[in-house]
Amino acid sequence: MTDYQVQSNEVGIFQAAIDNHLPLLIKGPTGCGKTKFVEHMAEKLKRPLYTIACHDDLSASDLVGRHLIGKDGTFWQDGPLTKAVREGGVCYIDEIVEARKDTTVVLHPLSDHRRILPLEKNGEIIEAHKDFVLVVSYNPGYQNLLKGLKPSTKQRFVTLEFDYPKEELEISIVCQQTAIDIKTASQLVGLAREIRNLKDSDINESVSTRLIIYTALMIKNGLSAQDACNHCLILPLTDEQETIEALKRLVNNYF
Repeated sequence: MTDYQVQSNEVGIFQAAIDNHLPLLIKGPTGCGKTKFVEHMAEKLKRPLYTIACHDDLSASDLVGRHLIGKDGTFWQDGPLTKAVREGGVCYIDEIVEARKDTTVVLHPLSDHRRILPLEKNGEIIEAHKDFVLVVSYNPGYQNLLKGLKPSTKQRFVTLEFDYPKEELEISIVCQQTAIDIKTASQLVGLAREIRNLKDSDINESVSTRLIIYTALMIKNGLSAQDACNHCLILPLTDEQETIEALKRLVNNYF
C-alpha cells in the first residue's frame, strides 16, 4: 500500500491510538482497503503482524492457544493473539462479527486499562507488551440481529470508518496496482460506481476496489473487457440471470 491510499487523518488517529495503548476497530464495506491499511501500518511501525480470519467455529483456543501432545508429552502452544501480546506485535482480527460472542469476550481484558490476557487453561496472566496493538474489523453491511458486536465490546475501541475511495483516487489505485492505462481504469471505476448506485436490484454487496483491480489485471493479461467484467464484476455479485443480463448491457455502455 502506498501513502496516497490512506488519508493522513486515518494514519494520525491510528498512531494516536497506539501511542495511548488503545485498541482500534475499523469498519467498512468489503474490499475497501481495511486489511491493506492494517498491513501498511504494521510495516510502517516495523512490528510483526498476526492476522486472524473469523468464522462461526472460531474458538477462544484458536486465539490464545491450547495444550498439544508431543513426543515428550503435553506442551502449551501459543495462539496468534498470545504471540502478539508477548512479542509486541499487531494482532488483526478480521470480520470479528463472524466469531462467536463467547470467543470475543477474551478480548475484553486486553481492550481496557488492564491490557492483560488471562490464559485460563495455562494458569497464566500475560501483561501486554508495550508495543502490542489490537485491531479488529467488520463490514456493517453484514450485521443482523444474530451477528453484530455487543455494545460492551464495541465501546472498548477507537473506531475508524472506511469507504470506497473517491473516484480520482480509486483510478490512481487501480493504475498503480495493475499498470493498466488510465483510460481503462477510468472506465472500470465509472462502471463500478454506477453499479454501486443501482437501486431496486438483488445485488446485496457493492463492487469492491479489489474486484476492479482483479478485472483490470485480467484485461491487462489479454482478456476482453466484456469477459473480464463478466467474470470479475458481474458473476461474483449475483446469480439472477435477469440481473446478469442487465449488468452486461451496462458494461457495453463503457466498453
